[in-house]
Amino acid sequence: MMKKNIYVAYTGGTIGMKQSDQGYIPVKGHLTDAINRTPDFHRTEMPDFVINEYEPLIDSSNMTPKDWQRIADDIYQHYDDFDAFVVLHGTDTMAYTASALSFMFQHLSKPIIVTGSQIPFSQLRSDGQENLLNSLFIAANYPINEVGLYFNNKLFRGNRSIKAYADGFNAFDSPNMEPLLEAGIDIKIKAGRLADTTTEKERQALKLVPITPQPVGVVHLYPGISHELISNVLQQPVKALILRSYGVGNAPQDEQLLSVLKQATEKGILILNLSQCVKGKVNMGGYATGSSLSQCGLISGADMTLEAALTKLHFLLSQNLPYETLCQLMQENLRGELSL
Repeated sequence: MMKKNIYVAYTGGTIGMKQSDQGYIPVKGHLTDAINRTPDFHRTEMPDFVINEYEPLIDSSNMTPKDWQRIADDIYQHYDDFDAFVVLHGTDTMAYTASALSFMFQHLSKPIIVTGSQIPFSQLRSDGQENLLNSLFIAANYPINEVGLYFNNKLFRGNRSIKAYADGFNAFDSPNMEPLLEAGIDIKIKAGRLADTTTEKERQALKLVPITPQPVGVVHLYPGISHELISNVLQQPVKALILRSYGVGNAPQDEQLLSVLKQATEKGILILNLSQCVKGKVNMGGYATGSSLSQCGLISGADMTLEAALTKLHFLLSQNLPYETLCQLMQENLRGELSL
């Protein structure tokens, strides 16, 4: 059997950094050299791989929708030449990039795994070696044809993942969906579905839908929040607002606040009701405080993560869809990002 060939896009992040007098810094070629000197990556059981180090390397805190597009374009240009793709990325905005890529690629028939580390690859006790080694091995031998995020022995659906811990090896979680796969002593498929090239029907051609920067606001409700603050956020050129509400989608019964929200939706600004809670989903019919938001024209974000909701809005707003279509698609499960 021929070895699988995997394309590794090193975009930046902790995994490839080098120790210096000023702390960890990105150094061109450092990660590739470190991987080439690590025997486990060249065992016969491992797939072949090619590493493309971006120039310049991107600190994930500086990631923008233009960078999501750059990564997507890179994968798309190499799509026919490789069996799978691994994106090495900083942890701070990794879940946003994984979510964005999941929406941008339609009819994906190869795995894309986003991963990184909390300690640089070349340092003692690095989690980067294990995360990258397992990502390559899983992409080659346990292909799940969607965008996943691999960290600390778990492969999550990319658009269901969040960064949950700032300084632990278990940095990521998927609160409303079990992992696609777990890599313990044995590799166990959980919520994922392995690709079966022998029985799958003829695939549709891959389509890449571009994402462009969009003006999206995010407001986190808190006791005593003023309607003036929300009104200011809703000023043009905002096209959409994510309202981080209480519990199952509740908000204060402030007539002025509700009036501001209603006026915005009547102007064609989409307002998505998303719970502040990590687990669970929005149910605006459960309480009067949630029902009033529905009457103002807000739509439910169900159990989407903030990362998925934000990138999905960018994805849909980039297509200049009619307001009614935009509202409808935000509530539809396009890439497994929400539970109906």
